[in-house]
Amino acid sequence: MAATTRTAPRATPERVSPAPRDAAADPRDPRYQAFLLLRIAFTVAPIAFGLDKFFNVLVDWPTYLAPWIDDIAPGSAQDFMYFVGVVEIVAGVLVALKPRYAAYVVAAWLAGIIFNLLTYSGYYDIALRDFGLMLGALTLARLASVYDPPLGRGRR
Repeated sequence: MAATTRTAPRATPERVSPAPRDAAADPRDPRYQAFLLLRIAFTVAPIAFGLDKFFNVLVDWPTYLAPWIDDIAPGSAQDFMYFVGVVEIVAGVLVALKPRYAAYVVAAWLAGIIFNLLTYSGYYDIALRDFGLMLGALTLARLASVYDPPLGRGRR
């Protein structure tokens, strides 16, 4: 006599429906929550670090500048950090206003910082951290492609 095996019905994992392009912001949606968290982080952090480039409270920023960049940049290393600070503040403000595009600016800026750190021995750990931040900025850009409408959309 052949035994028949009976299998239990498969439990289907909870499925999350895909978000439509330019999805409405639903504060309960984990994808939208991730977008908001990254948007806040990449607004506040660049502004805070940019401001600190003028005051050197957190760290003495010029010590992170590779000597070859200091050699080709006009002025002192601290003068270059003033420029860096302005760029970072502007990038943070742009992320607050239009993360769809500004997140790519932040990612590119972080790539430049990583390049600087990799060409200056002793800062590889910080370069790795900034690589993680760059991936976060790219993630924000992808989420913003859903939750932040393109420029000019809806205008006639």
